[in-house]
Amino acid sequence: MRDATIARNYAEVLLDLARKGGDLDGWGRMIADVADAVSRDSTLRGFLETPRVSAAEKNAILAKAFQDRMPRLLVRFLQALVSNRRQMLIPEIATEYQALVDEVSGRVHAQVTLSREPAAEERDALARELSRVLGRQVVPHVTVNPEILGGVVVRVGDTVMDGSVRRRLAMLEHRLLASR
Repeated sequence: MRDATIARNYAEVLLDLARKGGDLDGWGRMIADVADAVSRDSTLRGFLETPRVSAAEKNAILAKAFQDRMPRLLVRFLQALVSNRRQMLIPEIATEYQALVDEVSGRVHAQVTLSREPAAEERDALARELSRVLGRQVVPHVTVNPEILGGVVVRVGDTVMDGSVRRRLAMLEHRLLASR
């Protein structure tokens, strides 16, 4: 089985556990924090990867490290990953988990490009309007690109909505040149 498929399967199990725990977003933050630590901390990554430390020893250390910080079911989930030698998939599992939570919650992520940094009120208004237009809760990820001159470019999955001034000027130029 490919790693992405395995990660998706584990993420589905984690989603079921989080539902039992009653906190999908909280569990998402916790698994994301663990994934971030695995990705950034070479000492932790080395500890998890090394065959010199047994799975039982790794599980004991995980239990001690997280006993007061995470729900018991989440710690046991992490221990199951170690026991099944899937601990290095934690970053992929966290990504898949977040995608599942977004799907269940009806959220979509939109890449929004503006010509300047928006104020907080503008960002909120943009999220509300995109949510209204798309019929789902939209989480905007804003980037600034002065080359679009004005307006907005929104990308949700494979769909691109280009309302930039640059595109409008290009269309106007094309029509003027075509009418000659």
